[in-house]
Amino acid sequence: MAGKDYYNVLGVNRKASDDDIKKAYKKLAFKYHPDKNAGDKQAEDRFKDISEAYAVLSDKKKRQQYDQFGSTGFHQRYSQEDIFRGSNLGDIFGEMGFSADDLFGHIFGGGRRSSSFSGAGGRGGRRGSAGFNMEDLFGFSQQAQSRRGQDLSLSLTIDLLEAAAGCEKNIEYMYGGEQKGIKVKIPAGIAGEQKLRLAGKGGGGPKGAPAGDLFLTVQIHEHPVFKRDGDNIIVTREIRISEAVLGATVEVPTLDGTKKVKIPPGIQNDTKLRIKGHGMPRFGKAGKGDVFVRILVSVPKNLNKDQKKLFDDLAKEGF
Repeated sequence: MAGKDYYNVLGVNRKASDDDIKKAYKKLAFKYHPDKNAGDKQAEDRFKDISEAYAVLSDKKKRQQYDQFGSTGFHQRYSQEDIFRGSNLGDIFGEMGFSADDLFGHIFGGGRRSSSFSGAGGRGGRRGSAGFNMEDLFGFSQQAQSRRGQDLSLSLTIDLLEAAAGCEKNIEYMYGGEQKGIKVKIPAGIAGEQKLRLAGKGGGGPKGAPAGDLFLTVQIHEHPVFKRDGDNIIVTREIRISEAVLGATVEVPTLDGTKKVKIPPGIQNDTKLRIKGHGMPRFGKAGKGDVFVRILVSVPKNLNKDQKKLFDDLAKEGF
């Protein structure tokens, strides 16, 4: 459901409490449950959307990641299986009189599916029609997770201009006594300390089990000119007293090249002027932040005789 607003899907605001989110989901789940809307594809799609929204917003970590990176950035980190793994949807459905099999059949398979068990008296694990193991998704079993390969964590440092434009980096690291290498695409607009999840790029799993994931923490060097503030860039520009009093047009560096900025007459020291749409790309979203030009009025420390006389005359005029 990349691109959709989970809060809007559940009809709650971004500051909604856990209880508010749970109440909203239960109300909508009753309304749109496929058993109550037989043959209604729109109701079934709505049911899938609200279940996914609840699985994310009811989980503290997932909700924080969603709020920080937005819908697109969040879905770059979480697959649909990741979204539902460990959720309490099974408990919610039990409270409402439905079974977990109903839930996952409708979410992954579009209809009610019966449970299936393998082995004589053994526990094969219930699966939805899309092949997801329901016990793993609900967090009941850690056995499958323990068979996965080891997750790896690495750190990568880039500069601000690379973060603004996006870049590709070749990363080399040691694992299991061997030199490994991987090419990583860094999305434009990434923030410092932000983590990228590369699914299946971690340590290999035993006996053909799935590989673990690689988590890449991105660090960003400070830039000598551009100071980042979220999606915005702050640039300092000094002007002369005469330019502050009379106004002027000055050149200001931005990520997109030099831009001309008009200084209004009478501008005060430490005023900020905005250049719209020339800041950092918004990670996982369209558009860019802004550039804020911090204007500092430069006061001369040493004046010659003629300059001093000019200021004396201005002082006599009340300036």
